[in-house]
Amino acid sequence: MSMIQNIEIDGKQVPFRASAAIPRIYRMKFNRDIYKDLKALESSIGENSEDASGLDMFSLEMFENIAYVMAKHADPTIPNTPEEWLDNFNTFSIYQVLPQLIQLWGLNVQTDIESKKNFARLTGK
Repeated sequence: MSMIQNIEIDGKQVPFRASAAIPRIYRMKFNRDIYKDLKALESSIGENSEDASGLDMFSLEMFENIAYVMAKHADPTIPNTPEEWLDNFNTFSIYQVLPQLIQLWGLNVQTDIESKKNFARLTGK
């Protein structure tokens, strides 16, 4: 099961999709662990303000890669690289988009856990 949410970026509604395939897609494309990267981004962003943030250029690149993978998963017609995809926007704030991506990912993980619990309860496993 996957979850799709539209997030406004640069005045456009952009669909993002979270599913069990995302960690694999992210790992295959960027050779990184999305769980570790999301955790690092979440702690780096601080209280969701630029002033309290500990984000560096590498963190910004991680965010762009995660956003790209989740957007590409929702809409396969978007360009094949993060750079080409980002060229579709003038600008957007990590401080507005990242919390929504983290929330979407959290809802997906929560749904996954509930499904496994229900399966175990129904099958006795």
